[in-house]
Amino acid sequence: MFSKFERMTAWRYLRAKRKEGFISVITGFAFTGIALGVATLIIVMSVMNGFKAELLNRILGINGHISIVSSAGFPFNNYKKAVEDLQSINGIEMAIPLIEKQLLVSSSRGAEGAMVRGINSEDILRKKVMRDGFARVDAAEFEGDVVVLGYKLAHKLGVHINDEVTLISPNGKITAFGSVPRIKSYRVIGTFNMGMFEYDANYVFMPLETAQKYFGLKDAVSVIDVSLKDENKLPQMRAMLQKSVSLDAYVYDWKQTNSAFFNAIDVERNVMFLILTLIILVAAFNIITGLIMLVKDKSRDVAVLRTMGATRGMIMRIFVMDGAFIGVVGTAIGVFLGLLFCRNIESIRQLLQSLSGRELFSSEIYFLSQLPAKVNNTEVLLVVVITLVLSFLATIYPAYRASKYNPAEALRYE
Repeated sequence: MFSKFERMTAWRYLRAKRKEGFISVITGFAFTGIALGVATLIIVMSVMNGFKAELLNRILGINGHISIVSSAGFPFNNYKKAVEDLQSINGIEMAIPLIEKQLLVSSSRGAEGAMVRGINSEDILRKKVMRDGFARVDAAEFEGDVVVLGYKLAHKLGVHINDEVTLISPNGKITAFGSVPRIKSYRVIGTFNMGMFEYDANYVFMPLETAQKYFGLKDAVSVIDVSLKDENKLPQMRAMLQKSVSLDAYVYDWKQTNSAFFNAIDVERNVMFLILTLIILVAAFNIITGLIMLVKDKSRDVAVLRTMGATRGMIMRIFVMDGAFIGVVGTAIGVFLGLLFCRNIESIRQLLQSLSGRELFSSEIYFLSQLPAKVNNTEVLLVVVITLVLSFLATIYPAYRASKYNPAEALRYE
């Protein structure tokens, strides 16, 4: 496509002489802008993808894809048979009976609102996220009047292992003098770390039988969490379960519960992609500026080449090659830097955090305790294609302008 003469001439023009230093600086800015724009775009998109994927993994690792919730005052008394029936359905991986209630947790050092989840110890071990989160808790001790707190909740309450906390539920017993809150103390046998602030700071786990006694549910539960083998079949499975449950229960999935949050992430991700693409567009304009100045500076050289027999197409290809070189090499370096940064993003965050003395990724704000990054190869390819297309388009006008030089006029003015 390009002759040896065209390649040699294009390479010669990229190496500016001392008097052409300003042109070299502009070319360097364009080159750096392309590389930084590509790297920034890859990093931001990967962090957004990683944040969404990690958050979804945590949510589905603690909750099911579908939740069957009893209506107020109508707990699931026949939940054991319902769980067996659900797990026999093709496409359902597991069904976990739960009790979830809001209440107040108090200690000698303070009180906090929390969500109590009653669950069997064997069900905790069935999910990897919960199993890893309870790694420091002895499953054999998870029975009787005991609780396990999120480590951030335990820190806020100032409690340690074998300390006692008091659970206070406003939905208490009905007496002749009105409703009396349920108040009972439980021993803390450990803390869990799910890696998600929402759970680590607000949840209390206790054995299912203990929760049934505390809330007066006898042999009943309030929620059945259903996990699917294939998430893509979520709409069909939800519709099927919706038809099969009785009127005293309703069915909802994780998308309904977290729809506003994940929609906001998608909108922010798309907006960031558009904004950061403008960085690459600005760098492409720098390519145009640099090439126009290069063409003007090399007008005498172009005239000489034309008089020696170089065609307009050859002149045009020389300057196209110069601009394409900036775009291709800048894109390659940008992809390398972006992927390298994504691979070591948590280490970089820790380094910057130690140097600045400030927390750069607060779990209270971002829900996760670590900065995730997930590289999507399709998106990286899209970034590369967009950058190369913009870089190529940026070369067309300067190269066309160079090919239109009249040799006689260029030499006369020189």
